[in-house]
Amino acid sequence: MAVEHINPDSLFKLDGFAQISVPPAGKRLAFVAGQTALDASFQVQGESFHDQVVHAFQNVAKALAAIGATPADVVSQTFYVVGLTDERFQQFVGAMNVALDGKPFPPNASSMIGVERLALGALLIEIATVVAID
Repeated sequence: MAVEHINPDSLFKLDGFAQISVPPAGKRLAFVAGQTALDASFQVQGESFHDQVVHAFQNVAKALAAIGATPADVVSQTFYVVGLTDERFQQFVGAMNVALDGKPFPPNASSMIGVERLALGALLIEIATVVAID
C-alpha cells in the first residue's frame, strides 16, 4: 500500500505537493538527515541553485534506496533554501521536476523555509525527509 496524499477542496493545490500525507498502516517512519549538494567525498556539487537542488534530490533518492524505500514512500519533506525569493522558488520547482532522471519528485506534505546560511557557505539547499518503510 502506498502513501496516501490528500488535498482537501478547501485548501490550495499545487503539482508536486500534498496538503496531507498519510503513511500506510503497519509502516514505520524513518527520518533522513538533511541532504544537500554534497557528494560522497564531502565536495559541493553544482554552483547554480538549480544544479544543487537536483543533486540534493538525487542524494535523497540514494538515502531512500539504502533503506529499501523510494521517493514514492516519502511522507514529508522540509526544504531549507538560502536566499529564498519568488524567483528561487520557481527555480526550485523546475529542478524538482527533473531531479530523478528527468522525472519529478513525487508529491508529499512539504514545507519550504528561507534561511540565511546552511552549514557550509557554498550550500544553497538542504532537504530533510520523513519516509514510511516496512
